Amino acid sequence: MTLASMYKTDYVQTLDQHSQANLNSSWVNAKGAWMTNVILICFIKIFFGIIPGISPELAWTLTTLVYNVGSYIMFHAVTGVPFEFSQGAYDGITLWEQIDGGVQFTATRKYLTTVPVVLFLLSTHYTHYAPFAFTINAVATIINLIAKLPSMHQVRLFDINQKVDNGTEE
Repeated sequence: MTLASMYKTDYVQTLDQHSQANLNSSWVNAKGAWMTNVILICFIKIFFGIIPGISPELAWTLTTLVYNVGSYIMFHAVTGVPFEFSQGAYDGITLWEQIDGGVQFTATRKYLTTVPVVLFLLSTHYTHYAPFAFTINAVATIINLIAKLPSMHQVRLFDINQKVDNGTEE
């Protein structure tokens, strides 16, 4: 693909993205979406807390791990839109890149960046700063936060989530 055709493709894709509302990412700004995130974390913690044999410390670590892995997969690993309303305008970009039209540092993005940090701090406190639990929680949180950095916008590491055009990768 030549440089000129790449810019033309990007321009057309940008026009397509702005032609209608993105139903895939607009729910993140909807009323109650932020609270649903907190409730989901509480349910995960309660689930691990009621399993016999799992200590409260392990329950906090598992909660942090499950939330960060699930959040990473949902926001940073899956590309495109699950329904056909967009005519392929969002193919090749993740949900995180679709939120607020790709604008950085919006309230929603700040909130979704703050939640893993607060969860990390809570889990670290409730695991009594145990080195093993701290390391697991820190690694999971750091990986999730690195993917949210503005410098990682539309950056693909190890050719994961690369756009595919007519059977050839860009």
